[in-house]
Amino acid sequence: MKVGFIGLGHMGGPMCRNIIKGGHEVVVHDLSEAAVKACVELGGTAGGSVANVAGQVEVVMTSLPMPKDVEAVALGRGGIGENAKPGTIYVDLSTNSPAMIRKIEGELAAKDIVTLDGPVSGGVVGAEKATIAIMVGGDKVAFDRCMPVFESFGKTIVHTGELGTGCIAKLVNNMIAFINMTAGAEGLMLGVAAGIDPVILDEIIRNSSGNSMGYRGVAKSALERDFAPAFTVDLAYKDLRLAMELADDLDMPLLLGPQAHNVMRMARSKDQGGENVTAIMKVYEEIMDQQVGPAGKNK
Repeated sequence: MKVGFIGLGHMGGPMCRNIIKGGHEVVVHDLSEAAVKACVELGGTAGGSVANVAGQVEVVMTSLPMPKDVEAVALGRGGIGENAKPGTIYVDLSTNSPAMIRKIEGELAAKDIVTLDGPVSGGVVGAEKATIAIMVGGDKVAFDRCMPVFESFGKTIVHTGELGTGCIAKLVNNMIAFINMTAGAEGLMLGVAAGIDPVILDEIIRNSSGNSMGYRGVAKSALERDFAPAFTVDLAYKDLRLAMELADDLDMPLLLGPQAHNVMRMARSKDQGGENVTAIMKVYEEIMDQQVGPAGKNK
C-alpha cells in the first residue's frame, strides 16, 4: 500500500520508519530536513510538500502537535483536501479534538476522501518498538483496509466506533495518565519532605498499589534528574485542555483533571513548557525548596 506520512516528530518519525520497515511504499514530508532524511535512508521518498504527498498515495497520515496544525494540513491551501485523489483515506494520528476531526471529515467527505481519527498511545519508546496502541474511529471498511499499515507500527489496534471516538478514548486515557503523574510527583515530594530516602520510597511504590505508568515516569525523571523532552509539558497541557473542553460540551464536572492542568500551567510559567511532562515534579520542588533525587545532580 502506498502511504503518505506528514509530521515526523518524536512520535511521527519512529511510526513512519516502522511503516517503511513493514514493506510499504511511503512518501514523507516534514519541515525538518533531518527527519525526512532519516526516513529516506530507510527507503522512504521525500514528498517535498503536503500537496505532493497527498496527491500520489492511497492513505495519507498526519502526526502533528496541535489541532490547528491538523486543520491547516487537512483543509488549508495546498493541503490534503485540495490535492488528495477521490477514494483516498486520511488518518490523523495526532491527539485532536472530536469536534475538529468531525469538521475535517465533513469537508473532506465532499471530495470523496474518507477520514479516520487514529490517535496513538505508548510514548516514544512504544513508537520506536512498534508496540503502541492505536485507537481508530470512523468507517469500518476504511479501518480494515488500513489494518496492514496499522500493524506495521502498532500492537494494540482497536476500532473504537464512529468518527471522533478515537479522539475521545485518547483524551480520557491521557487525562488519567497525567492525573496519575501529578499524584506521583506530589506523593514523592511529601515523602522526601518528611524525611524518607526517595530511592527507598520509589522501590516501595513501584511494588505497591500506588504504582502506575505515570508514577514510574515522573519518579524516573526525578531520581535521574533527566527532564529531556520526549512528550513535553506544552503538549500535555494541550491534551488536558481538550479533555476539559470535551467535559464542557457535556456539562460534566471534572475534579482532578483541572488540578493536574493547573500544575502544568505553573510549570509553563517557569519556562518548563518545552521540557518533558515529568518536569511537573519541579513545581513541587520549588514550593518546598527541596529536590527529589540524588544530591549533587542539577535540577
